[in-house]
Amino acid sequence: MADAISPERRIIAARRMIAALIVLLGLSALALVTIGDRTLTRHFMQEASLQAVSALRLAVAALSGHLSRYEPLPTLIADHQDMKDLLMDPDNPGLRQLANQYLKDINALLESSDIYVMTTDGTTIAASNFDGPASFVGENFSYRPYFQEAAAGRPARFYALGTTSAKRGYYFSAPVRVSGEIRGVIVFKVDIEGIESSWQGGEYKILVSDPEGIIFMTGNPEWLYASVLPLTQERLSRTEESRRYSDAILRELPVARSSFAGHDLMTISQSGSQSGSQTGGSREYLMLEHYMPGADWTVKVLLDTASIHTQARTSLVAILLFLCLSVLGGSAVIQRRARLQERMFMQIEAQAELERRGGERTADLARVNLQLRQTQADLIQAGKLAGLGQMSAALSHEFNQPLAAAKTYADSAALLIERNRIAEAQDNLGRISKLIDRMASISRHLRNFARKPNERLGAVRIEDAVRDTLEIVSARLTSAGATVNASIPAGLPPVRGGPVRLQQVLVNILTNACDAVEELEDREIMLSAREEGSHIIIEIGDRGPGVPPAIIERIFDPFFTTKGVGKGLGLGLSISYNIIKDFGGSLAVLPRPGGGALFRIGLMQAQVEAGAGTLQEVAV
Repeated sequence: MADAISPERRIIAARRMIAALIVLLGLSALALVTIGDRTLTRHFMQEASLQAVSALRLAVAALSGHLSRYEPLPTLIADHQDMKDLLMDPDNPGLRQLANQYLKDINALLESSDIYVMTTDGTTIAASNFDGPASFVGENFSYRPYFQEAAAGRPARFYALGTTSAKRGYYFSAPVRVSGEIRGVIVFKVDIEGIESSWQGGEYKILVSDPEGIIFMTGNPEWLYASVLPLTQERLSRTEESRRYSDAILRELPVARSSFAGHDLMTISQSGSQSGSQTGGSREYLMLEHYMPGADWTVKVLLDTASIHTQARTSLVAILLFLCLSVLGGSAVIQRRARLQERMFMQIEAQAELERRGGERTADLARVNLQLRQTQADLIQAGKLAGLGQMSAALSHEFNQPLAAAKTYADSAALLIERNRIAEAQDNLGRISKLIDRMASISRHLRNFARKPNERLGAVRIEDAVRDTLEIVSARLTSAGATVNASIPAGLPPVRGGPVRLQQVLVNILTNACDAVEELEDREIMLSAREEGSHIIIEIGDRGPGVPPAIIERIFDPFFTTKGVGKGLGLGLSISYNIIKDFGGSLAVLPRPGGGALFRIGLMQAQVEAGAGTLQEVAV
């Protein structure tokens, strides 16, 4: 009794184990949602931070390299004699024209923005844009820090929005000394918009802010002249005093700073334009920054954290799916093992039941065997009847042609006797006798079609088989008005086969060719033979309609015919195919070049016994 219920206990245990796995899956999913998301986010944010460091370094290097190439130029220009001569005599028109042209040529050569010379009171007396619509000549820039520091004897740098040109630029200045005395200032303005344009549309958002936190370079035009620091009155006063941003409208960028796992984050509220029209929503960015002490700038690189969170969620979903699949796979294995054990128990129980009912099963099997033997006898009888029907149809088809020829010879013999042409009449009677013999041979071979022939295969000469075949089908050729163009080379090696059955194949194919060309103008039938290696190839072609590709594979099936009702039984080609197969050869139908059908028969050459000089015969 204990053994009988043990499989049920196993199934219950398996179900409990599956339930435990499902509970474990739920707990694991909960742990992943609460802990895994934060862990994965930290991992992907660390990877993103490493990539952003590279982007920040490239941005800083590009800015430093762009500015450093121009930094020594103001000092070199200040040492030029033309500049010194002009500052010694600022009202001299000739010296002004000479200085203006020199500055214009240097500016074009160095591809800078502007170069100009100021006196110690801040008035511009020569400039590279002297002949432009926004010429600096006559303008006073004494309020600019770069002038004030250079006038005090120190080279200076300064970023600002031009009050005259309204173009952003970075200014380098240097004092002009004549005999040790400062007589003026050289200013070199560099355009930085080219660097800024390369930052647009990238994965990273790059911005540069001044000491007051105001963004003056960025790939996002909406952030330009916005401050990442609170715009206190003190910061605004310092900015307005230097007129760094001219008439540009300054505003605070709506930002909120936070951190995650040691990484600085910045959330920026989205705005449609500098006017402040809100489009709603906000974006969180991973922020990395670098301070450039020489320029007193801070470069920031921002990376949208949406991609980081997407990666983390995708990985979390993949892990959850893996856990689900693992649990499902484990449950399936456990369930399958329980079912197998249950099936084994049922098999053991069934075997015991069979042993107990052995006598009854033996009697049942005896009755079943008796029924099977009766059914087998019925099937054999049905097979015999089917074979008899097919053989009757075959005899009707194969005797039709010799009987027609015999009738023709008999009618001809009667006419010859009436005309007292006894010798010719006797010849016709002899042909009729041969046809009767041939019909007997055909009958024997048609019986062999239903079973493997017992006649021995030997050597058959193609010339003899073709000659006898043409005699048999001569009457059909005449009635169809067809001619046979036979091309049989002399000396062809004999083939392995039976002479009567080979003639039977040729008669069937030639008769079909007569049927195909009977209604055509070109009624010539081609018959040829050639040697190919160890085989002899016989080809029979006509110019009839040919065999459509759709039925070419069925043309050799029994009872399949393309002729009209009452014109064929569909056995000729089937019998021919099996005869050639018995010979160890092949029979195929191909489309003839130029139209029509081409039947190709391949037969093996008869082998000659070594030293005997006779052809070897093979029993089939």
